[in-house]
Amino acid sequence: MSNHVYKSIELTGSSATGIEDAVANAIAVAAKTVRHMHWFEVTETRGHIEDGQIAHWQVTVKIGFTLEG
Repeated sequence: MSNHVYKSIELTGSSATGIEDAVANAIAVAAKTVRHMHWFEVTETRGHIEDGQIAHWQVTVKIGFTLEG
């Protein structure tokens, strides 16, 4: 097993349909520019309320990836 150096970034994804979609949206956008992603950790979950209903979810995630070197 080789040695790796990891970096993590924090992102907030949102979705009108649910928490899992909010996480998936954050990861999908990050995947456009961040390579070698290996893990994520949900650090915060919150939402927006309109007219007594959930309007959308916001989920903050840390995404870990290996650095090239």
